Amino acid sequence: MRLAWNRLDKVREKRPLIHCISNMVAANDCANLTLAAGASPVMADAPPEMLEITAASAATVLNTGTPNAETFRACRICGQEAERLGRPVTLDPVGVGASVWRRSCVLEMLEAFTPAILRVNLGEAQALAGLESVARGVDSPEASLAQRLDTAVRLSRQCQTTVLLSGTEDLVCGPGGVWCVRGGSAWMTQVTGTGCMLSILCGVFAAVEPDPETAALLASVFWKTCARRAETNTKGSGSFRAALLDTASMLTPEDLQSEAQIEKL
Repeated sequence: MRLAWNRLDKVREKRPLIHCISNMVAANDCANLTLAAGASPVMADAPPEMLEITAASAATVLNTGTPNAETFRACRICGQEAERLGRPVTLDPVGVGASVWRRSCVLEMLEAFTPAILRVNLGEAQALAGLESVARGVDSPEASLAQRLDTAVRLSRQCQTTVLLSGTEDLVCGPGGVWCVRGGSAWMTQVTGTGCMLSILCGVFAAVEPDPETAALLASVFWKTCARRAETNTKGSGSFRAALLDTASMLTPEDLQSEAQIEKL
C-alpha cells in the first residue's frame, strides 16, 4: 500500500496539539513520545476544562488504564465534544476486560461517541466484542493470526470504526479492508506502556491525516520501525525504552517508506 509518508514532515511542521487523558503508568512516556514525533502534548483530565482543551486540540487520545469515575466523565465529555467539532478521537480501552465496571463504562463511551480509531490488544478486543478471553488484567493472550484477524474484523464492524489491533503483527481493519504490519521487536513486551504510546501515535498522525485507516497504518509502521531500530542499541529493557524515544525523534519519511512491512489481507 502506498502511504503518504510525508505526513511525518507535516506533523513536525505544524506541531499539532494532542490532548491525552492517559493513565498514570504511561503518561510521561506518552508525552515524551508525542514531542519526539514532532507534536505537542497536553495531559489534562479535569472534567471542568475538557470542552476548552478539546476545542484547542487537533486530536484527542483517551486511555482507560488507571480509571476512576471522574476520568470516565472527562473521557465522555472529550469524545462527544471532539465528535461535534469533527476532530479525531483515538480510544485505547486499556484493560477493558479487567472488571465489569470498567467494561460497562467503556461501552457507555462507545454509545456516546464513535472514535476514529479504536486501538486494542487481543484481550481488549475480545472483551469489547463479547468474546471469551483469557486475558489477565491489561495483558493480552496469545493467539493465531487467523483468530486475531477474525476478532479485529468483528470489532470493527460492531463499532463501525477503524480498529488497530496491536501485537507481533499489527492489524488495521476498517471500511477499506484489513492490513497487516509486521516488524518491531520482542523487547516491546518488556516495557510498560508501549501500547499506550502506539495510541498516542495514532492521535499524532490523525491530527494531520484525515483518513483513520491511513493514520493508524502510519502510526503502526512508525512504532514498528522505532522498535526494530531500538533493538540494535539496547542492553536491556531500560536502554531499549530510551532508544525508542531516541529513534522516534530521528525517523524520517524515507525511513518509514524503506522499512515498512505492510500486507493487505
